[in-house]
Amino acid sequence: MVSSEELENKIDYHFKNKNFLRLALTHSSYANEHHMKKTAYNERIEFLGDAVLELSSSDYLYKNFPDVLEGKLTSLRAKLVCEDSLAMSAREINLGKYIILGKGEKQSHGEKRNSILSDAFEALIGAIYLDGGFDVAYDFVKKYVLNDIDNRTKMIDSKTSLQEIAQAEFGIGATYKVVEESGPEHDKHFKVVAYIGDKEYATGEGNSKKNAAKDAAYKTIKTLEKIGVGGSDVSKKH
Repeated sequence: MVSSEELENKIDYHFKNKNFLRLALTHSSYANEHHMKKTAYNERIEFLGDAVLELSSSDYLYKNFPDVLEGKLTSLRAKLVCEDSLAMSAREINLGKYIILGKGEKQSHGEKRNSILSDAFEALIGAIYLDGGFDVAYDFVKKYVLNDIDNRTKMIDSKTSLQEIAQAEFGIGATYKVVEESGPEHDKHFKVVAYIGDKEYATGEGNSKKNAAKDAAYKTIKTLEKIGVGGSDVSKKH
């Protein structure tokens, strides 16, 4: 089992009570295989982390975007705390490496799945809250979820954003084509090219066609922004 000290060094927080961290990292598959109590895996602490995340993100958005109305704030928060966004945050700290999985989940590379990563990330927030208090958990959320909001929301909602840009700027939609599929059935890797009309823009990669297409859309948006097309700032969305 991988030592959690490496993870603590990475996030620059060292737990006083290591049991909170172990609980946050323990998946139900491991607990079930080892006949542990139903409270011995991370679902309960994930519930707590979800609440801390919602309050932290709400507080941050309210204070930092004073001119943005409630409906837009709600939409923005939803993008920031959705499964894809939290899985992205989890990958930033390589959280999958430390999740304690059962044999079946290990064999199917469960540590790469967005659902398992996002749940563990919320559980980690809950663990930090229990161990260090709200302010410490809030700082963690600001560092790994609320950083670079404009780019993060574009990445999460990249296909929708690209469609809007393509229609507004060129009068046509964006399309996607799978150009490569590799790897065994349980660990696929895809390459997808994004087009606007007949023009090829960017190639995205991911562990599913959906994720590869989102990556291609995001890269296309960044390419267009470099030539002055479709740029936006989240703080201007009233």
